[in-house]
Amino acid sequence: MTRRGLVLGCGGTLGLTWSVAALHSLRRELGWDPVSAEVVVGTSGGAELAAILAAGFDLDEVLAARLGSAGAPELLLEHFAAGPGGVPPLPRPGFAAPGLLRARLRGRVDGTAAAAGLLPLGSGDNSWLLRLGAALAPSVQHPNLMLIAADRRTGKRVPLREPLGPALAASWAIPGWFPPVVVGGREYVDGGTVSPTSADLLAPFGLDEVVVVAPMTSSGPVPARGLDRVERLLRGPMTRRLDAEERVLRRTGARVLRVEPTAEALAVMGPNFMDRRRVPAVAEVALRTTAREDA
Repeated sequence: MTRRGLVLGCGGTLGLTWSVAALHSLRRELGWDPVSAEVVVGTSGGAELAAILAAGFDLDEVLAARLGSAGAPELLLEHFAAGPGGVPPLPRPGFAAPGLLRARLRGRVDGTAAAAGLLPLGSGDNSWLLRLGAALAPSVQHPNLMLIAADRRTGKRVPLREPLGPALAASWAIPGWFPPVVVGGREYVDGGTVSPTSADLLAPFGLDEVVVVAPMTSSGPVPARGLDRVERLLRGPMTRRLDAEERVLRRTGARVLRVEPTAEALAVMGPNFMDRRRVPAVAEVALRTTAREDA
């Protein structure tokens, strides 16, 4: 029996939508239910999806709720309806994670992470994640569920699990958008600030195969115009980070399957991964274009 791990990368509202469609493709092509993965690692929007699946919701239910379809689970419909809009609220004085600049000087994080740490303190409301975590917690029994956040002081990636609500909010704490979240006496920001996937954290498990669903990376250069060029400035370093993490996994003997957005999907997503107006179009293009890539 193949021992598989599942990695769900960061990507905000639209990244989560695209990832649900990607998992539909994987379930069909591999004849494998992603919920059965031996280890599940989620970051930011990927952490939200990981927790939902670990609580026993089916992919069809999650996609239906993401699209606001009648008959979808009420908990998920209410959760997605309460999510953030496409524009961050006015920030507060102070830096999101100044420790990331010190971590950069020590070679622990890249320049993109350091720049994100110097964004202002976000003031977004993360209560929709706290409520989701509280509702899901009694049903989450997966033995190896890791929700990745970054220590605000050191930049170290930390896998969180309990309490589930704060763990989700910490993994989703986008610098400049949401405030840092305290878990276990330490402050955390979005794990995607340091790595889009943290796939290398699966290396110690000795898995046969690791499936990486990564909305914020690309299999090759993707041309862009206008504001999309800003998005590509983030996508490039994130892709290089995943490339390095893949090499770590391959050295353990694991096969790595990467699923990443096509150029067509990226054009539909646009530069703002929090733009809820694009959810239906992103779901449609993802279901049509997502395919497994054997990297």
